[in-house]
Amino acid sequence: MFAVGVTCSDCHEPHSAKLRTPGDGACLQCHAPDKYAAVTHHHHAAANQALGCGSCHMPARTYMVIDQRHDHSFRVPRPDLSVTLGTPNACNGCHAEKSPRWAASVVENWFGANRKGVQTYGAAFYAAWADQAVAATLLAAVAADGNTPAIARATALTELASRVSPQNLDLARAGLSDPDPMIRIGALDMLENVPVGQLWPFVAPLLSDPVRGVRIRAASLLAPVPTANQPEADRERFERAAAEFIAAQQLSADRPEGRTALGSFLVRRLITDAEAEYKAGLRLSLQYAPAAINLADLHRQLGRDAEGENVLRAAISASPQDGGLHYALGLTLTRLKQPDPALMEFRRATELEPDRARYAYVYAVALYSAGHVSDAMTVLKHSLTQHPVDRDTLQALVGFSQASGDISGALEYAARLAWISPDDQGLAHLVEELRRQAVKSNAN
Repeated sequence: MFAVGVTCSDCHEPHSAKLRTPGDGACLQCHAPDKYAAVTHHHHAAANQALGCGSCHMPARTYMVIDQRHDHSFRVPRPDLSVTLGTPNACNGCHAEKSPRWAASVVENWFGANRKGVQTYGAAFYAAWADQAVAATLLAAVAADGNTPAIARATALTELASRVSPQNLDLARAGLSDPDPMIRIGALDMLENVPVGQLWPFVAPLLSDPVRGVRIRAASLLAPVPTANQPEADRERFERAAAEFIAAQQLSADRPEGRTALGSFLVRRLITDAEAEYKAGLRLSLQYAPAAINLADLHRQLGRDAEGENVLRAAISASPQDGGLHYALGLTLTRLKQPDPALMEFRRATELEPDRARYAYVYAVALYSAGHVSDAMTVLKHSLTQHPVDRDTLQALVGFSQASGDISGALEYAARLAWISPDDQGLAHLVEELRRQAVKSNAN
């Protein structure tokens, strides 16, 4: 609807927010009544309570815990996606006693097997959040599809930040010149993990973008580049955009998020005021974990891990169920040569947030380093069931299996890694070497 020019005031009075016409009248201004306000479309003539357009396409949802209002995404009900992705659907919102599979079957009987809907990107984001091997391919397809809403394309680019490769880097380059500023910001997000030394030539032009949100994201991305290493022609533009970034965060100085974002920017610029910003964020809310974690990491960089430990323990006292705080404390204690307390923190982080593969991986490495080889393998194998394509987990399993003499196990995990990264020649050579060792072992 947005794409064809529909605005809020087409349906709502701009001052009262009331519908311009009662019932389904707002929808039927554009959608022909003889086609859509008909039993052949809604198939609910026998419903105990009369259904309107919003019942199926704008079901009521509770936002911010207390605000119940109609969902304005105007979705076509897709119970078939509930079956494959676990997403909610309007059908089972009423037919709660039935299964999504039942609802999908009924809808297919009404409208045929080829269900249509403008939101076609659910599978890509599900794959990304479930860390599936196909995630990068599906996300790239969403990002490249000009018919997909800009907010979805931008989100796909952001999700690709952890999956950047030579094969999809052109998507980011194209996104940087897209007419929509959301997509330009998404493209900048995608480049977050690319070495900053490679970024300047194609990110620097966005320092003078007409949209401030784009300019300050570009400044944030380029912040680690020292002034002396910046092309002289770009320095003034960078300083202007950097000043805008700082001003934007200062506007939110009453929020820990703004203080922490400013602190992180100043850290990248090697400015000593960063510590004061993190501390100010924690004074505003000791429960804002990113401020504590970033401050502890700043202490690490300054060789003051003991102070970082104190910061994290204070934050944990306020938010004992935050896995990220326990994980950060585990890293700090490891650097302070306290392996046993560190193990306890890594274990707690893994228990609190089992969906974080990184926590389980680091916990397993710590166990292995402490001589608990069997426990380390158990943790990794359990994590692999939840994150079957996590590279760190698989690499650790390969290494630990090799070290223990389990060549067949190492081969299995290496083969899975090679399947995930088919262009990695080093992995291909490793698989071949393990196969030779397995054959030799079996022959003996």
